Amino acid sequence: MDIRGQRFSVGPVEVSALTFNAAVEGVLAARDAGGRLSVHFCSANTVVEASQNANVRSALLRAELVAPDGVPLVWVGRLQGQNVERVCGPDFMLAMVDQGRALGYRHYLYGGAPGVAEQLAARMRRRFPGADFVGIEVPPYRALSAEEDAAAVAAINRARPDCVWIGLGSPKQDLWVADHRDRLDAAAVLAVGAAFDFHAGVKRRAPVWMQRSGTEWLFRLLTEPRRLWRRYTVINVRFVALIAEQAFRRWRG
Repeated sequence: MDIRGQRFSVGPVEVSALTFNAAVEGVLAARDAGGRLSVHFCSANTVVEASQNANVRSALLRAELVAPDGVPLVWVGRLQGQNVERVCGPDFMLAMVDQGRALGYRHYLYGGAPGVAEQLAARMRRRFPGADFVGIEVPPYRALSAEEDAAAVAAINRARPDCVWIGLGSPKQDLWVADHRDRLDAAAVLAVGAAFDFHAGVKRRAPVWMQRSGTEWLFRLLTEPRRLWRRYTVINVRFVALIAEQAFRRWRG
């Protein structure tokens, strides 16, 4: 299948209009098809970042899959007549690790706070016996030198993963994927963010009803107010303004 699929506009971002299962099937098929995919999970925060940062816009424009990670993006897509479901990074990671076992998929973890990626891999192996995690690297918070960056790329390629999961936070991880995609031999490089902390058991995820109702952001704000207050107040207001502007332009024709 064509993993690029249909696209719909959310502010300055062209988001993939796919069902969750179609997205998983498309990425799983990439290895045998010789694909080299860059995969991003787009939230309201990502849309606002893209509206303010040309490099983020460019990274998403060039990506094979820009998944609608947030429920508001799904609503926008459906209002545009698209058959689209939420394709959330943490859920996508679980599905890929689970279904990839039968295909011998190999996974590499890059990012997270010290100890998180190791804990994530251990928990995944217990949850999905046979899951193959072939490498872990936790880079420092500072920018890497050219030599350090080249060494990280070489280490990933030596491990021969099919999926490289990037947990550096947004938008740093989206820029990292765009900058490194062509230097990595893996079938898919995925900017998956908070999935590292959720599946490592470091942070709690919102109840399922909040995930489905579009209020997961409220749960995260209440559990991490000092870190996330700006994202889920100022950013949400800016997101609504972008969508309102887009709707007005479409109405005017």
